[in-house]
Amino acid sequence: MEKNRNMVSLLSVSVTLFCLFLSIEHAKSQETTELLIVTVATDETDGFVRFKESLDYFNLTVLVIGMHEEWVGGDLSRGMGGGQKINMLKRSLESYKDNTNLVLFFTDSYDVVFTGGKEEIMSKFNKFNAKLVFSAESTIWPDASLKDLYPEVTVGKRFLCSGGIIGYAPTFWEAINMQDISDTFDDQLYYTKIYLNTTLRAKLNATLDHTSQLVQNINFAKSELEIVQQGDLSRIQNTVYRTYPVVIHGNGPSKLELNYMANYIPDGWHSNFGCRKCEWNLLQLPEAEENLPTVQLAIFIEPNTPFIPEFLSRIQQLDYPKSKITLFIHTNEENTERYVSQFLLRHRVKYQGVQVISPHDGVHEATARNMALDHCILKNCDYQLSIDGNVQITNSSLIKFLMTKNKQVVGPLVKLHEKLWSNFWGALNADGYYARSADYISIVNRERTGIWNIPFISSVYLMKSETIRFLLSRVPQPYFYEDMDADMAFCAHVRQEGIFLHVTNEAEFGRLLSKANVNPGPVHPDLWQIETNKKDWEEKYIHPDFWNLTLENTEVSQPCPDVYMFPLFTEEMADAIVDVMENHGEWSGGKNKDDRLAGGYENVPTVDIHMNQVNYEKQWLHMLATYPTHIIQKVYPGYYTKASSIMMFVVRYRPSEQSFLRPHHDSSTWTMNVALNTYGEDYEGGGCRFLRYDCSVTQIPKGYALVHPGRLTHYHEGLQTMEGTRYIAVSFVDP
Repeated sequence: MEKNRNMVSLLSVSVTLFCLFLSIEHAKSQETTELLIVTVATDETDGFVRFKESLDYFNLTVLVIGMHEEWVGGDLSRGMGGGQKINMLKRSLESYKDNTNLVLFFTDSYDVVFTGGKEEIMSKFNKFNAKLVFSAESTIWPDASLKDLYPEVTVGKRFLCSGGIIGYAPTFWEAINMQDISDTFDDQLYYTKIYLNTTLRAKLNATLDHTSQLVQNINFAKSELEIVQQGDLSRIQNTVYRTYPVVIHGNGPSKLELNYMANYIPDGWHSNFGCRKCEWNLLQLPEAEENLPTVQLAIFIEPNTPFIPEFLSRIQQLDYPKSKITLFIHTNEENTERYVSQFLLRHRVKYQGVQVISPHDGVHEATARNMALDHCILKNCDYQLSIDGNVQITNSSLIKFLMTKNKQVVGPLVKLHEKLWSNFWGALNADGYYARSADYISIVNRERTGIWNIPFISSVYLMKSETIRFLLSRVPQPYFYEDMDADMAFCAHVRQEGIFLHVTNEAEFGRLLSKANVNPGPVHPDLWQIETNKKDWEEKYIHPDFWNLTLENTEVSQPCPDVYMFPLFTEEMADAIVDVMENHGEWSGGKNKDDRLAGGYENVPTVDIHMNQVNYEKQWLHMLATYPTHIIQKVYPGYYTKASSIMMFVVRYRPSEQSFLRPHHDSSTWTMNVALNTYGEDYEGGGCRFLRYDCSVTQIPKGYALVHPGRLTHYHEGLQTMEGTRYIAVSFVDP
C-alpha cells in the first residue's frame, strides 16, 4: 500500500514538472515569436495619427502599406469595396510568407485604437489554437444571402468582420492569395467566402473571435460596451462576454462612438491622472511677434444678438498682435451695423486688413461663412478663428491657447451662464442631431477637464489653413449641406472627410449668450436681457460696488433716519432708461386725471412714463426682486419683502414743466428712487425732504438708489429743480 502511494506521488511530481516544462517552452515560443501589426492607409488622417499613437504607447511595430497611393478601392462609407487593400497586402507581405515565427495582425487604421500590448495579444491569440483568427460581428455584410452558410454559435458573434485578422505569416499569406480580386471587389466578401468554405477553413485552421477576446467591432454592440479603468489604463469591457478586447474598431457607422471612447482609451482621460494628452504634441509659438502666424478673425453677427458693444470690446482685447490679424465681419442686422462701424472707426488701422459684409449686401449666413474661408485662403492666413457675436470671450489668451493645441479644428468650451447649453455636442442621434453623451455634463461643468474629440462644434473654433484648403478641395461650399443649418452642414462635411473636431475645457474662456427674447427695438435692446443673459446684464448695468454692500459686515449709508442710499445702477443703465423713456416720448401732463390708473385719478401727479408703457414692467419687477431686496432685508431686519409693485415709473422734473412735488405719502411699504442723471451737470436743485425729521437728501449720485418707508413716518416732498432736467426712477413696492 505504501509502495503504491509513493508511485502516485512520484507520478504527480512528474506531471507537474512536465506541465511546468510545457509552460516554459510555451513562454519561450511566445518570446521568440515576432508580432507585426499591418495596416493599409493611403492618407495620414486624424484617425491614422490616433491609431499610430496607440501603437506607440504599447511599443508595437507597425507596417503601413499604401501611404500616399491613390485609393481606387471604392467609398467604403457608402457601400462595398476594399479589394485594393488585399492587393496591397499581396505586394507587400511576400517577404514574410515563409516566416513561421512571425504573427501578422492586420487591422484597419482610420477607425481603430489599440488598448493592449504584445504579451496580451499573443496570449489571447494562442488560446484560440488556430492559425488564423478573424474578428466577428453580429450583422452580416455585404451579402446577407450567405447567412445560412455560417456555422451556428452558442455564444458570441456569428459573422466575420475583416477589420481585424491575426495569424501566422505563412497562413495569412496563403489566405490573401487564394484567388485574384479586383481593387473594387469587397474585401470582407473575399474573406467571408474563404471562411464559409469548410475545406479552406480547415486547411487554414481559421476561426472567428466570437466573444471579442482580441477585436471589438463597435457597430451594433454599443450597448454591450463600457469604459473601465484597469490600473493606469482605460479599457473597453464587453459586459456580455466579460472580455477586454485589445483592438477597438469603429466599423460602419460607429466611428463617432469610437471617437468618444478614444477620449479615454488607452491613455486619455483617467480619474487618477485627468487629461494625459493635453500636453502632447503642443505647438511652440515663436516669441517674436513678427514671427507669429497670421489669423483671419471671421466674425458673424446674426439677427437678435445681444451685447454687441461688449462683444466687440472683447475682440479688441484679445492678446494677439493686431498686425497679424485680418478681420472678416458679416453682420445681417441694421441695428448692429452702427456698433460695427463705431468699432472700425476706432480700430480699423490696427489690423492687417478688414473685409465687411453688411446687411445691405444681402448675403446669407452660410454664404458669408463660405466667403470667409475663401477670403482666408486668398489672404494666405495661417489660421481662421470663426466666432459668432453671441460669444463673450473673457480669456484674452484664447487665440494663442488654441494654436498651441495643434489640432485641425479646435474650439473653446463656452456655455450659457449657469445652464448646460453649450457650443458642442457630445454625441449625435440617428438623424444627425443632438444627443447627450454620458460625459457631457461632466465636461460642460468642468468636472472633467481636457481636450475632447466631439462630433459637433459651433459659435467659436480655430482652423488651420491647410485644413481649410483640404476641405475646400473636397467640398467647395462646406457650410451648405441639404437642409442643415450652416454649423451642422460644416461639421457634417468635416466628419465625412475624416477631420476630427475638438473642444477644450482646460480653462475658462468665456460664455455663450442666448439669443432668445431679444428686444428688436432700436434703443438699448440689452436692457431686456436681465433674465435671459443675467451675467452680462449685471456686468453692464449693475453698479460694481453694489455687491460689496450685500455682504454681512458692510454698512449701507443712512443720510436720514431709516432712509438708505446705495449704488445700484451703472451710469450706462441710468442713461439707457432715460433714452428709452425719451424715445417713447409719451410723458404724462402731471395732471390729477390719469387714464393709466385703475381709478383714473392720481392724487399726487408727476410728469412721468410708466414702465408698462415701454414694455419693461416684467423686467423691472425682476430687478426689484433680485437686487435691492438684498439691501431691504439687511437694513429693515425682520421684514421680508415680496417686491411686488403696480407703480413703477420714471419722473422728469423741469423748471418749465414740473419742478417739485408737494408733501405726500407713497402707496407703498417701501419706496425706491434711483437718480438717473448727474447733479451739477444735468440739473441744479432737486432732492427729497422728509418732513418729520426735517432731513433732506440732495445731490444723489447718478445710478444710486434711495430707499425709505412709504407710509406713516416718512412724509416727504420733492425739492425744486432749479435748472436743467432731472430724471428719477420711482418704485412703490409692496403696496
